[in-house]
Amino acid sequence: MKSLMSSKPVLWFLFLFNLVVAAAAPFAVDGSQGVMTAVGMGVVSLGAGVSLLKGRRQGQHAA
Repeated sequence: MKSLMSSKPVLWFLFLFNLVVAAAAPFAVDGSQGVMTAVGMGVVSLGAGVSLLKGRRQGQHAA
């Protein structure tokens, strides 16, 4: 399961999908629920983005 979650296509999907949902959630859901959804999805998107950058840095050092 860990190898699937750390594959580049999965990380790109998590990054982009959660980023879009985080941007749209405050407009789609009213009140604090929309804000909390945006925060949660933003955290997941940031985590995926950091993993993508971390993998990119490790790939540059190996080359």
